[in-house]
Amino acid sequence: MERLLNAVTILSLALMAAVLFSVRRSHIRVEYSVSWLAAAAILLLLSRSRPLLNWISDQLGLTYPPLALFLLVSCIFVVVIYRLSVVISDLKDANIAMAQRLAIVEFQLQDRNER
Repeated sequence: MERLLNAVTILSLALMAAVLFSVRRSHIRVEYSVSWLAAAAILLLLSRSRPLLNWISDQLGLTYPPLALFLLVSCIFVVVIYRLSVVISDLKDANIAMAQRLAIVEFQLQDRNER
């Protein structure tokens, strides 16, 4: 079990490093990186805190604490992905509205040029 928790620790640190590198290179915006950094921090905290992980697994009725870790991590990543889906939906709606406004402006310019 300790090897598994060590591997999760390394993965969470790698995720943090990747997100910070992406922010530094402007591949990801800061407001979107916060949720990924928070998820990685929670993953790191849970993988390094055996008593907390044991308590959570007891509360969930699980006999194997790493299973509780992966259950919680899965839930956290589902929330992060849902949040990003909402952002993408908003951006798509804004893009459609902008394209419609641009089409109206182009039509008005074309109409004025014809006069």
